Formats: sequence, C-alpha cells, structure tokens
Amino acid sequence: MNDLTWTDTQIRRLKELGVDLENLPACFSTLAERNKIFQKIEKKQVKAGREKLSDFLIQGGKSHIEKLKETLCRILHQQGFIQVFTPTIITKAALAKMTIDEDHPLFHQVYWLTEKQCLRPMLAPNLYSLMVDFSRLNHRPIRFFEMGSCFRKESDGARHNHEFTMLNFVEMGLAKETRIDRLKELAAIIAKAAGLNEFRFESEDSTVYGTTLDVVAGPENIEVASGAMGPHPLDAAWGITDTWTGMGFGIERLLMISQGDTSIGKWGKSLSYLDGIRLSI
Repeated sequence: MNDLTWTDTQIRRLKELGVDLENLPACFSTLAERNKIFQKIEKKQVKAGREKLSDFLIQGGKSHIEKLKETLCRILHQQGFIQVFTPTIITKAALAKMTIDEDHPLFHQVYWLTEKQCLRPMLAPNLYSLMVDFSRLNHRPIRFFEMGSCFRKESDGARHNHEFTMLNFVEMGLAKETRIDRLKELAAIIAKAAGLNEFRFESEDSTVYGTTLDVVAGPENIEVASGAMGPHPLDAAWGITDTWTGMGFGIERLLMISQGDTSIGKWGKSLSYLDGIRLSI
C-alpha cells in the first residue's frame, strides 16, 4: 500500500499557486516520483501565473474586488439605498453599547489604539449612531448602506483576514410582518449579484445579535452574511424605536466563493497576491 503523500510545504505551495489538490494524485510509490510530479506542476503554474500577472499589469483594468464593490453599490442604489462613509476609528463606549466589553470574546480580537479608541471590528456601531439621527425624520422607509474596512485579530487564515471589507445595509420603518421576507429578498439580490448561484439561509445564535439570519454558500458551507431585525435587545442602548432590518456581507468571502477558491487571503488587501495571483512566482 502506498502511503507516501505530499509534504506540508508542497501542499502550501500548490495552494498558493491555485492548484486544486482534489484533482491530483494523493499517494506515491517513491520520493522521486512525488517530487518529479510536484516540480512539473509548480513549473506549469508559475509560468501561467507570470503570464496572467503580466497581462493584468499591461492591459490594466479593474480587479475582481473593484468590480464586485461597484456592482453591489449599483444594485443597492437601484433598491433606493444611499451610501454612507463613517470613521474607521471608534470608541470603547460605542463597542460597549454593542455589549462588547472586557468579558466578551470579541473584545480581545480588537485592535486597540488607546484605552478608549480602536479600529472598528464591525460597521454596526457607526450605523446604529446614524439610525439615531435618521429616526428623527418623518418619512419611512429609510435605506442606507456602508462598505468599508474592519479589523480583527483572527487566527484562521483560510477564512479570515485581519483586515477585511464589510458591506452592511439597513432599512428602517418596515412593517413587522414584512421584515423577514424583505431581508431575504435583499440578501438574495446581493448574493446573486456577487455571483453566488447557490446559497441558503440559516438561523444561528450570535453573542452580539442574538438569533441571526445567515447566508451560507460554497462547498464548505461558509457563512458569507449575517442579518438581524429590530426591535432588538441592542436597540435600547441607542434609543432606537423603529422597526428595521440589516445584514452584513463579507466582500472577500463573496469573492472567494464566486471564484471557486478556498483561501480568502488571495482576495483581500495583500502584498502577496494581486487580484488572486500569487506574486512570489
């Protein structure tokens, strides 16, 4: 029985070069056979990667993530949403209103700048603040969204980046009985616009948002979005009395799955990849 397999270093290199390991032999008779196959595959992938990188740099144009961001913004504008831009630096007090204090697991994933300020780990605190101001207006519904960077100290590099891009939308003033259908409608519009042909909704318990409506996609059933509805237990801390729906999508996760990939690092801000292409080739 052959039990000689790829080394960890070889597996890592093949993944970096975008090779689907499921389509490769898993066991080998000799070291020479394994290493010869590895070198052949690596040489082929390096050549293809260099050509792809060269074409991208010479021809110019927009990266996949640029195109995705523009598409999602356009789709939401067509749905009547306006885009907002809020600060990347938020306060400890704002996190506390989200129940994220020293005893909360997320607290220790936060990048603290001072004792009272940090890089935002989520868009929600700023969007809650805007909801307070928008709630003073008489007309309903009120629709807005933000797309921007968030920061967390993550340990799972395959599905998480320390800096990642979130898209959060909020719709205020809907009738209670229409909220769940509207949330699913908007989530489906965004998922399909991002190139997800197959996805499903799941309910999950969240330490911040209670019960959430999540969007799950890909062969590994990865969560690409999480949504909630108000009135919500968090609303009291902000003085929100409106009904609302909201959902946050991970842009890099959407891109990773739509590209049939399994590594999120290729699609975020990076010095190792450009538009999914490995640079150390």
